[in-house]
Amino acid sequence: MENAPQFADAHAPREIARRVQRIGVAKAQTDTLTLAVLAVLAGAFVSFGALLYTVVITDSRLGFGVTRLLGGFGFCLGLVLVVVAGAELFTGNNLLAMAWASRLIGTRDVLRNWLIVYVGNVVGCLGTVAFVLLAGTATLGDGAVGATAIKIAQGKAGLSLGEPFVRGILCNALVCLAVWLVMGGRSVTDKIIAVLFPTAAFVALGFEHCIANWFFFPFAMALDTQGTLSVAGVARNLVAVTAGNIVGGTLLVAGVYWVAYLRGDHKE
Repeated sequence: MENAPQFADAHAPREIARRVQRIGVAKAQTDTLTLAVLAVLAGAFVSFGALLYTVVITDSRLGFGVTRLLGGFGFCLGLVLVVVAGAELFTGNNLLAMAWASRLIGTRDVLRNWLIVYVGNVVGCLGTVAFVLLAGTATLGDGAVGATAIKIAQGKAGLSLGEPFVRGILCNALVCLAVWLVMGGRSVTDKIIAVLFPTAAFVALGFEHCIANWFFFPFAMALDTQGTLSVAGVARNLVAVTAGNIVGGTLLVAGVYWVAYLRGDHKE
């Protein structure tokens, strides 16, 4: 197969590491307005995925595991839109840690990117919540979709501090692995397939994504006329999951692959 066209092959892991590093530098240097606009889009995209997940699992009689897996594939819509249409997602941008570890960008560059993108993602989620409420999507299935949304949020808010933190770690390990696989692809089809399995897995396994939760919680709170959702539980979840996502993305993916492939590239 030596004569096979080079474009048919996926990028090798070492080249993926270098691509992630180069893109990290470019992301850190992106101007504020562009970064903010793309971050808002990512928040909206992830919200669409979260909403589709909610609809898919509503009133399903396929069994627990199959229902969650199908819902997970529905949620993949969000990350597919992010990586193919182009947007800036906080959890994926934890991979900037590779460029930081190689001293190609500074701590201030990383924190600036993360802050702008996180805030933009939240704005995108809240805007999508407003549109979805105006559209009356919660009334689908004679109100069953709204009831499912509240149930999802109640389950998340009821977690203790340690559980969402660890679930956040595991979630972003899989999300960043999905982004890693996307970097190995050369076509749109490659990128979509790369997203599907890690993303569907984290959803089916009940792991926690901080940006998705910025859709799940506000949407459910707007529908929760009985006040069953604990504000303290919501805040605890968001803080713990955000911290866990950072650990999972920076240490378990960016850190591990930096040590494996890039640690000797920038020796003084």
